[in-house]
Formats: sequence, structure tokens, C-alpha cells
Amino acid sequence: MSGMDKAKNKVEELGGQGKEAAGRATDDKDLQAEGQADQAKGGLKQAGEKVKDVFK
Repeated sequence: MSGMDKAKNKVEELGGQGKEAAGRATDDKDLQAEGQADQAKGGLKQAGEKVKDVFK
């Protein structure tokens, strides 16, 4: 996995955590769900990169 891809995926995950926390603090269910989705998307991208690395 390239370092740049790993960093981008981690930033997406951390951004999702921030959105989720902000949604929880303001009782905004949509923002909270968006944050959870961003975290999941970042995690899936990291998993995909790791699988690609295994087959190199």
C-alpha cells in the first residue's frame, strides 16, 4: 500500500469520526450517520489496499 493512499484513507476515517462526534453532540442523526459511513468507507479502502499488497 502506498503511503499516500494509506494517509488519505486514514484522513477519511478520522474525518468520519469527527462528523460522528459532531452529530452526536448536536443531536444530528444525519451527520452522525454520514460520519459512520465515512469511517466504514475509509476502512474498506484500507482493507482493499492490503489485499492488493498481498498479491504483488
